[in-house]
Amino acid sequence: MTDTITSDELEVMLNGHNPAQVIDVRRKSDYESDPSMIPGAIWLDPEKVDAWSKELGDEDVVIYCVRGGSVSKSTLEKLHGLNIKARYIEGGIVSWKESGKSVTKS
Repeated sequence: MTDTITSDELEVMLNGHNPAQVIDVRRKSDYESDPSMIPGAIWLDPEKVDAWSKELGDEDVVIYCVRGGSVSKSTLEKLHGLNIKARYIEGGIVSWKESGKSVTKS
């Protein structure tokens, strides 16, 4: 499994029989300045990954930040260190929006 997933691949996954748990890991300030989210996603504070990661089940996890940069990568490293199967969206929520996919407001 690669560390990344594209917006299109995630959309197919979410519409399929094996949807992933989608987690918005943008920094709190980024999330508060733009509360739009990928439908079905939940926001969890990336600075508290050690606490909330214990609640994750066995399903695939897909995380995203603003542009798929340092926040996604550091959160992914922590999840992988806990043996959680996870990937992050290439280009983050910006990529999702730029491809014309719908968002919801939290």
